[in-house]
Amino acid sequence: MIPSLPRPLWLRAGTVFYALAFFAFLFLPLLVVAVFAFNDAPYPAPPWRGFTLDWFLSGAPSSGRRGLFADPAMLGSLWTSVVVAGWVTLLSVLVGTSNAFLIERTQFRGKQALSLLMLAPLVIPGVILGISILAFASRVANLADDLWGLELDFLRPGLPLVVLGQFSYIVSIATLTITARLKRFDRTLEDAAYNLGASRAAVFTTITLPYLQPALIGAAAISFLMSFENFNTTLMLVGSDAPLTVMMYGRMREGATPVLNAVSLFLMVASALLALTLLRGDKAKASR
Repeated sequence: MIPSLPRPLWLRAGTVFYALAFFAFLFLPLLVVAVFAFNDAPYPAPPWRGFTLDWFLSGAPSSGRRGLFADPAMLGSLWTSVVVAGWVTLLSVLVGTSNAFLIERTQFRGKQALSLLMLAPLVIPGVILGISILAFASRVANLADDLWGLELDFLRPGLPLVVLGQFSYIVSIATLTITARLKRFDRTLEDAAYNLGASRAAVFTTITLPYLQPALIGAAAISFLMSFENFNTTLMLVGSDAPLTVMMYGRMREGATPVLNAVSLFLMVASALLALTLLRGDKAKASR
């Protein structure tokens, strides 16, 4: 239908109803979680018993309440997730950038097959991916121990293996993001710089890299958030230091409390601030 033509009343009403239903389905559960993070009750659900900040700030275990910011185990798992996500982001952006240049700037036999193979981790369920990586890493570690007496601890369940497991599929997303940006790059800009006597390093740092910067920032943000919220793969590879998602899963099995709502609200606010910061950065660059 042409947008400029008048639409019947039922179609306009249906469009409004669909939009309202979609956003209610999307945001209503988040709103409920946010509201009941302040509920003065030992359960994270209705009815409302009054306003409290205990689930954020309380540090008195005798009251049966330990808030998020007074819970060393929860804060430790939060920091563990940040560290893991940082390493996954760094590796994904570096390797994703190299993959993008390999795909877009080089010609070799089997290039199309390699490009498709890079996407394979995206269609493999996280549990299967985690189990496969764990089985392979354990066999390699056992083989090294039996043959040469080497203890390859980074191949045992723990944070290094969690980083490798998450990196194995998040790098595909980073590659796609950076490749899409590099595909639209006008290479005549580089040729002109070379004709003027610029070195490869100078061309890359002053022309190519600034052009790729939005894609690099976007790939880093996506990689960080995907690593931070990952559960399936992480659960299969984690050791004694549990990231936040695994810690929250363990707490849920023991019995849900509004502390989990408080953690969820904290993460929602942090994610929103990160998104707003990126948007403001993009607008500031566009206005220059």
